[in-house]
Amino acid sequence: MDQITLETRKVSIEFPGVKALSDVDFEIATGEIRAVVGANGAGKSTLMKVLAGANPDYTGEVLLNGEVVEVRTPSAAKKLGIQIVYQEVDTALIPTLSVAENVMLNHTIMNTKGHPVVNWPKMRQEAKKVLERLNITNINVKTLVQDLSLAQKQMVLIARAIQGECNFLILDEPTAPLSDTETVELFRLVQHLRETENVGVIFISHRINEIIQICHKYTVMRNGEIVGTSPVTSETTSREIVEKMLGRSFEENFPKEAVSIGEDIFQVQHLSGAEGKVNDVSFHVRKGEIIGVAGLVGAGKSELCKTLFGDYKKTAGEIVLHGKTLKIKNPSDAVKERIALVPEERRKEGVLVNEDVSFNLSAACLGKFCVASFINKAKTDANAKKYIEQLGVKTPSIRQWVRNLSGGNQQKVAVGKWLAADCDIYMFDEPTKGVDVGAKQDIFRLINDIAKAGNGVIYASCENSELLSITDRIYVLYDGKIMAELVTADTSEDEIMHYAVGGTTAFAKAQ
Repeated sequence: MDQITLETRKVSIEFPGVKALSDVDFEIATGEIRAVVGANGAGKSTLMKVLAGANPDYTGEVLLNGEVVEVRTPSAAKKLGIQIVYQEVDTALIPTLSVAENVMLNHTIMNTKGHPVVNWPKMRQEAKKVLERLNITNINVKTLVQDLSLAQKQMVLIARAIQGECNFLILDEPTAPLSDTETVELFRLVQHLRETENVGVIFISHRINEIIQICHKYTVMRNGEIVGTSPVTSETTSREIVEKMLGRSFEENFPKEAVSIGEDIFQVQHLSGAEGKVNDVSFHVRKGEIIGVAGLVGAGKSELCKTLFGDYKKTAGEIVLHGKTLKIKNPSDAVKERIALVPEERRKEGVLVNEDVSFNLSAACLGKFCVASFINKAKTDANAKKYIEQLGVKTPSIRQWVRNLSGGNQQKVAVGKWLAADCDIYMFDEPTKGVDVGAKQDIFRLINDIAKAGNGVIYASCENSELLSITDRIYVLYDGKIMAELVTADTSEDEIMHYAVGGTTAFAKAQ
């Protein structure tokens, strides 16, 4: 097969107060799987958006097979065979359309007789063929996208990307919402696209073990510049990649601080809800304690958090805080009872992307910053400056729109707004998804500080290594039910996985 090259020469781009890319030279060929890595804010997504036509105001040149091309719109990029699958899947899909309509969105199939009528049977047939290429058999093409899980939405987006002409496929944190089984399927597809269809794949991920597993080379970015490109060999280690990303040595495991744990402050008794996705769940949280909620994708972790927060309807059970039985019918009730939730889908639910950093950091407790019915800007600005410094938020100004921050800094803002609200129970749902290793440690320190202040923390994550690093106890969910309660110091990833896949017998620990 003929090889096609895609490259940038001296590409730069600036946002208000930030030089996001500075004279970037990058090159990839078809038939190659290339990782692009870097801390949050390094410029990875910005560079990918240039290639995908979503950042039209770049300077410098983009070349295809050595010829300068204009990539100023997404449609121009698609015509050149450059497809991108973004991390935030809900911003790229139309929830009220079917799977078939979303997969075929760029190639609507009209009636062959020339009438402006969609040929629905053929559209569904073509969409089904694409899903079959991905070996996806659990998604009906007639299903509305709004009824799919996060993992299924991700696969629909990938199906749409490969349905069109695709010489280069950019995957931005593609495995973040996927289970281990789904990740294996994605890797199989990526290898198939490279070997059979000669597609060049650009793979952005903070999961370094995945980069070592699937990529041929990795390009490191830092502060809007490319630091270098290296081959992935049998000698490549996670530590090597991380230290190049951060530009310094890295302590692999987060050292959890010892915190004095007190009496029970939060009890959940026989809770059911979320349209059957939470089933008879009981657990407790003590003062100063961090409890983990483990489970695979679809186990019910997010649904449990959202039911406790009043976002999903509770059908049975009790929620008790400081001995008081709570009546939480909506998130507003939860906030009044001093319960916080940092949700998994931060851009959709965790922050107000079209508001500035200052407003976001006061949004959960705006009443504290009002005089009569007017917001006191001096107070909100002082609050913002306090938490920007405390959390290490990288922003040129408190007036910066949150949508222009990197993913990790958006997550810090999502957490910071609840710190200002001074809650008793903090729930974190996949808080490190799409966050680099440096920002992860910042978030871990922050959660430790919350526990040290005597609050209770619920930490829901698919990342068992994180749960083992930061929690005191772990509850393992499977199909909306708690399968086991484990003491973190006495358990292992193997034991967590045993219960996460539905194990009902006691785990046989090695002697």
